Amino acid sequence: MDTARRVLEYTGGTLVMPMTVLVEAYWREIADGLADHGIPVRHVVLHADRATLLARIAGEHAVPSPFRLQYVDAYAEAARTWLHAAAEVVDTTHLTPDEVAGQVVAAVAAAPAGVSSPSTTA
Repeated sequence: MDTARRVLEYTGGTLVMPMTVLVEAYWREIADGLADHGIPVRHVVLHADRATLLARIAGEHAVPSPFRLQYVDAYAEAARTWLHAAAEVVDTTHLTPDEVAGQVVAAVAAAPAGVSSPSTTA
């Protein structure tokens, strides 16, 4: 958390941390730590349906990433139980990367001032 605070002190602006957290307790620890340092949090989840996720993973390389494949079901479970309720969800299923980036920028720009309550990422 201290590193994030120092980066923001040096650069100003908004710090975007692309990461996927599938365990709610871990997300709460991260979000609480950022809040303790006065770092505003806007949680945005980049979602894709299962078929699209699998196609994207398969299409990246000649051999699909076993690491990424092993988390598809964990993502689906987190999305169903807590993740989507705790964040703003951008459904990337039918969007281009530029469209996704535009929606994330809009979400960050629309964020209220201050630190939001803890609420990740696919």
